[in-house]
Amino acid sequence: MKYLIFVFAVLLSAKTTLAQKLYTKNGSISIFSSTKMEDIKADNNQVLCVLNTQTGELQFSLLNKGFHFEKALMEEHFNENYIESNKFPKSTFKGTVADISKVNFASDGTYPITVKGDLTMHGVTKITTASGNIIVKDGKATAASKFTAKLADYNISIPGAVKNNISESIEITVNCNLDQKM
Repeated sequence: MKYLIFVFAVLLSAKTTLAQKLYTKNGSISIFSSTKMEDIKADNNQVLCVLNTQTGELQFSLLNKGFHFEKALMEEHFNENYIESNKFPKSTFKGTVADISKVNFASDGTYPITVKGDLTMHGVTKITTASGNIIVKDGKATAASKFTAKLADYNISIPGAVKNNISESIEITVNCNLDQKM
């Protein structure tokens, strides 16, 4: 009898541990740059995102070549000249959601959050803090945020010939439906 209780307790704790992580393999991150000369927008819908609902640990990973632009030439310049995708194939974020305990994953609602962690782009890692929301609806969670990053902080240079076409900062929009459980 004690053995059955022990096995049941182990299985119950394993199930609880497994249900602590939510993830997606096709989250969305968009980048946007606006100047008087031109708006530049790109989307990447192959973003891996994992959220530990108990600890608040949050991770994103994406292949830079997954960004798609309206104009093929913009995409080529982005990959070859700016982000240098062959040299730096991935961009990542690894951080923590502050006060994750305030998010009730069992109740529909919009929960404001602050995330702090290491954002790595173009081979450079910087501590980043961003606000956003975790939206819970029908038992599923979505992580959403919008923040800016300065290109110079990540050693991304803009040649003088196109300096007026690209903003010094880019707006990054995150939208990940965390519809899978680990």
